[in-house]
Formats: sequence, structure tokens, C-alpha cells
Amino acid sequence: MMRTIVWDVDDVLNDLMYQWFTFAWLPAHPECHVSYSGLTANPPHEALGIERSGYLASLDVFRATDRARSMTPSAEILSWFQLDGHRFRHLALSARPLESAPEVARWVLEHFGAWIRCIGVVPTRTAPGIPAYDRTKADFLGWLGRGDILIDDSPENIRQAQLIGLKTLMPRQPWNQSRLTTHALLEDLTRMAGSF
Repeated sequence: MMRTIVWDVDDVLNDLMYQWFTFAWLPAHPECHVSYSGLTANPPHEALGIERSGYLASLDVFRATDRARSMTPSAEILSWFQLDGHRFRHLALSARPLESAPEVARWVLEHFGAWIRCIGVVPTRTAPGIPAYDRTKADFLGWLGRGDILIDDSPENIRQAQLIGLKTLMPRQPWNQSRLTTHALLEDLTRMAGSF
């Protein structure tokens, strides 16, 4: 039986935070002396000296730009899909506002649609009257009943996925303590393909 990998999108399949920080935040805040590697929490509002709401508003504006919509996927991950992606089933799972969900779905299908054919969204900051079916990715995956491996940059998402029995891989980012490079993560996946 083919196993299913659940892929986080932002900061795993792409480099959204880096793109936002480099092309939206820094040009608008030339006085900023924080480097990308200094974003040791996600959300990074405290490191940037702003309110969480200000960070989220800036990120939401960036997500609606042509630059965000045309982000290049991770070349290493795309190459792995081309070589070994057929050895697994795949699901993309993103936690973001519903307003930007159509764009992330389009982006995933455009770049990874040969392999990822199912896209889930755990909405954040929903408007009144919008049903809150799931509050976390683990809630969504528990309801779905599918998924063997979660790949996510969030330590909390990783922890919750482990509690419901998923294998997990967390690629290194400034805001997590992982030492797992993308290259090492993909090597682990290739090994896992033959070990289930």
C-alpha cells in the first residue's frame, strides 16, 4: 500500500517567509537591523518590534502580490518529486486565511499537481459565521484519517502530528530547532519509501 506524505506549503514547498521579509518587510523598513536568520519565532513580530496583527496584515498583503503568487518552488523538493514522488501519495495542508486559500491551491497545482492532487486548508483568522471545523492541522488529519508522514516547519504542528501517530520531518528554519536540511529530509523520505 502506498503511503501518504502531508506537505506544509509555506516555508516547506516554497520560501514564503524569506520572500516576504526580503521583498516586503525590508524595503518598507530600511531601519530594520534584523536578518532573516534572526527570525527565531514564527510569527516573528516580537523580533521585528511590532504587534502580531501588524505582521499578519503585512504578510496578508504580500500573499496577494504577483511576487507571492509566482514564487519559485524549492528546486530540491521539486527534483525529488520528479525522481521519487511517484513512490508516495501526497497531500498539501496549509494553515492560512481562507481569502488566500485559492491562491495557495493554484500555486500547489501549478508546480506540484502531477503528484499533489489533494489540498487541505485549516483556516486562520476566520470571519464570524465561517464554520471552524478544525483548529489545527492535527484536527484536520484526525478527521481525514489519511496521512503517514507530516513535513512541516512548525514545532507545534510536528508535536501534535506525533501525538496522533504520524511520522514527522521538520526542515530547518530560523524559528525551529531542527538540524534537518532539505537534502537530508529528502534522503530520509527516499529511505522511508522502501521501509513501510
